[in-house]
Amino acid sequence: MGATFHLGRIAGIRVGVHWSVLVIFMIIAVGLAGQRFPAAYPQHRAGAYVAAGVLTAVVFFASLLAHEISHAIVARRNGLRADDITLWLFGGVARLSGEARDPGAELRIAGVGPLVSLLLGGVFLLLAWLLGASGYEGLVLEGLAWLGGINIALAVFNVVPAAPLDGGRLLRSVIWWRTGDRLAATVWAGRAGQVFGWILVALGLFTFVTRAGFGGLWLALIGWFLVAAATAESRQATVREQLGGMAVRELMTPDPMTAPASMTVEELLGSDLIRHRHSTFPLTEDGQVPAGLVTFTQIRRVPPQERASTRLRDIACPMDQVAQARPEDRAAELLPRLSECAEGRALVISEGRLVGIVSPSDVSRVLRWMSVPGQHSQRASQ
Repeated sequence: MGATFHLGRIAGIRVGVHWSVLVIFMIIAVGLAGQRFPAAYPQHRAGAYVAAGVLTAVVFFASLLAHEISHAIVARRNGLRADDITLWLFGGVARLSGEARDPGAELRIAGVGPLVSLLLGGVFLLLAWLLGASGYEGLVLEGLAWLGGINIALAVFNVVPAAPLDGGRLLRSVIWWRTGDRLAATVWAGRAGQVFGWILVALGLFTFVTRAGFGGLWLALIGWFLVAAATAESRQATVREQLGGMAVRELMTPDPMTAPASMTVEELLGSDLIRHRHSTFPLTEDGQVPAGLVTFTQIRRVPPQERASTRLRDIACPMDQVAQARPEDRAAELLPRLSECAEGRALVISEGRLVGIVSPSDVSRVLRWMSVPGQHSQRASQ
């Protein structure tokens, strides 16, 4: 899930917004302006309700952003890279590169988000109480009260011990600490996420059927997302365990076919490169320096009339959005850093020169090879 557009950087972290944010933004703004605010203070005009609803929704998403930024900042302080934050339909996602080094770091990174939401909720409720105590009554008071309640609810929901919620990370840190086995901890947190997700799906469908309320469908959708995300986390953990201490050089495709970053889309489509049927091309400057990676998905988005004037560097994933590794790095540590922009590819660089590429098919090939009886033990003895 990539950002549709970017807002800039906060504390050096790129902040993006996915188009799906507009859906939940409209639901919140319309719900407040059309129902909650008029019910509490019916004397205002429609324009005041709309302005208050939009402003409250903006502050709510700023609260979500604060939640995610806290994750990213604490992750940085614990040795991880925080590449970017994306706000989307179900809240926000801080994309972190790598894994926490120990259960304590995992606990700090996961726990700070709900803590920030809880503190924000307390601040909003305190401001609402102070305004009410001063004799003020109005839309600002109602907006602050709503923001306080929703942030506290967000904190409580996020500490449910089920992946991919923050509570799932907290559960993983505790199991990891008690057992010393990070994979087992990840698997148990993933299973908890699947169970919790299916409970939400069942509850949502039951609510929809018995009360004919669309809120039930929304709850079921959230549950379905949790099930899918928890399942994906468990599978990735299993793959990383299977790769074990394998080096990136054992996984990569060496000496990949490259394209000049200055080449136009039309030139690429008419060149011999296209006959090799590759779905991605690493880009280079001066034939050596890596400059990004372009995929056929990005190429297809270029209108035919613009292909002659569009250079590959203009549509490619820049280097800061492409996972990079050295040949001697552990392959298992590379997997969490693979990005959607590069469609799960990583560039392998040695002494500033591109020496290989890792793709999902490379990972699948190695796993199939390791599944052959005797191959895994044979490799271990080498």
